[in-house]
Amino acid sequence: MVLGLLVVNDDELQEKLAFIQNASGAIPGPMDSFLTLRGIKTLHVRMQRHSENGAAIANYLNQHSKIEKVYWPGFESHPNHQIAKDQMNDFGGMISFVPKGGDRATAIKIVEKMEVFTLAESLGGVESLAGHPASMTHASIPKEEREKSGVVDGLIRLSVGIEDAQDLIEDLEQAIG
Repeated sequence: MVLGLLVVNDDELQEKLAFIQNASGAIPGPMDSFLTLRGIKTLHVRMQRHSENGAAIANYLNQHSKIEKVYWPGFESHPNHQIAKDQMNDFGGMISFVPKGGDRATAIKIVEKMEVFTLAESLGGVESLAGHPASMTHASIPKEEREKSGVVDGLIRLSVGIEDAQDLIEDLEQAIG
């Protein structure tokens, strides 16, 4: 489910937006509203598990001999650690990492061997997902431009879900080898 919200501090703009909303029916349907209400009731528990698992996976990867770099805002070495610390109660389960050597073939081999993590373009849900941005979400961006923003050929992105943390670590272990 993806929903949005427009907040403005301008009465004239608010009136225009309200007209468009009314004319186009840009509101969630009854089922969307029901699913949102149902999901919000357990959001805090799911986010807690997402963050706990994220910390476990980030620390596992950070100590792995075949991993060159781990990006996770929970590490004090992360350039945005203080911002994340100020803005959030925990650091979440969104993690990126680069295997040693940082080459495309190694990264693709790892994501293809994953069994618990699902290879996906999207990185949202309660299940653990993995992506290889250089060949998926950022494939149309020239390599030189991608790399300027840190999306190197070996980068793997994870959205750590709410499964058992040890199952996720074992899946990464067998995929990394």
